[in-house]
Amino acid sequence: MPILDLYEHGDHRKNLAHFATLATLAAVDGEINPNEKALLDKFAFKLDITDAEYKEVMKKENKYPIETPHSGEKRLMRLFDFFQVIFSDHEIDDVERKMVEKYAVGLGFPTKKAEEIIKKSIAIFTGKIAFEDYLYLMEK
Repeated sequence: MPILDLYEHGDHRKNLAHFATLATLAAVDGEINPNEKALLDKFAFKLDITDAEYKEVMKKENKYPIETPHSGEKRLMRLFDFFQVIFSDHEIDDVERKMVEKYAVGLGFPTKKAEEIIKKSIAIFTGKIAFEDYLYLMEK
């Protein structure tokens, strides 16, 4: 088996674990609503999740560990995906917030840094950011 096949398999396993975490988050407040389902479908396509894998993740307890990317940018990308799922219904509840805090620490962010990132992310996703922050984001 070529080394490339091993790499692709490992990469797919990480994507599957990330998708399983997103699905768990979507279901944490009970049922998965239509907006969350649509977003999960989008992530399934983006992460190359097969129909069989999708069904397996949706029907069983999440058995996939959190895979910690080595790159800080990839960690932030995983959190960004997480926040997209959370805010698919335009709000964040206490259960979702606690879950994203655990996920951020699981991704390797120190607790203090995770709290800071989550606070900023909530401000961005709810549209409650200061003009200076908005200006900075627009200039980037």
